[in-house]
Amino acid sequence: MTEKKAAIVLAAGKGKRMKSDRAKVLHEVNGRPMICRVLDTLNAVNFEKIVVVIGYQGEQVQEALADYVVEFAWQHEQLGTGHAVMMTENLMRDFDGTTLVALGDVPFLSVGSIKRLLETHRQTEASATCLSAVVDDASGYGRIIRKGDSSILLDIIEHRDADEEIRRIGEFNTGTFCFDNRALFTALSELGNDNSQQEFYLTDCIKIMRNKNLATSVVAADNADEVEGVNSIEQLERLARLFSDRG
Repeated sequence: MTEKKAAIVLAAGKGKRMKSDRAKVLHEVNGRPMICRVLDTLNAVNFEKIVVVIGYQGEQVQEALADYVVEFAWQHEQLGTGHAVMMTENLMRDFDGTTLVALGDVPFLSVGSIKRLLETHRQTEASATCLSAVVDDASGYGRIIRKGDSSILLDIIEHRDADEEIRRIGEFNTGTFCFDNRALFTALSELGNDNSQQEFYLTDCIKIMRNKNLATSVVAADNADEVEGVNSIEQLERLARLFSDRG
């Protein structure tokens, strides 16, 4: 029996660095909002259920996704990625299966990378699996701490909390994860916001799970460019040129 799959897409942010009043995920790539590209990719993987977390200009995001079979959860205050996923609890808490958490501002994430993430999650029988990427300079990103050369994920350490040795690591967290859904919402119920941003971080679920001796894994995307989140118009234009073959 094939395990059920659901997806949660985080799409609530304004995107201040876009220098625009438009919600970040509504900025267009080749004439289509980037959130639509994300949903097209997810639909190609056949998820039983997709929940989109909306906030800033949420009604416009709903309108943009009117042709998609999705449910919506509101995040009226942006209090971190963990908080965003918490907002889906009423829609997701009774789901048994694997839940993908994806970002609405990563328009070029490929079907291949999602399938690879899901397969690693299944093979390692993990409660959480992180999609990573490797670059020469991962400044600003959370660094991946593996157990040797294995797929075992020991920790994700944010750049500002990392010492010089950890900052030399080129493998970083892309923000895309797979979770056992029940384990995810148990961990979310234990999340705190005792950090400099006073936000609830989804990555802290890894620490919570590891403290319970639950398996956590990591797999790297083949192409670091495809998992890049868009933070500026210039970046969006560069990625659109890079992936012009995808239409």
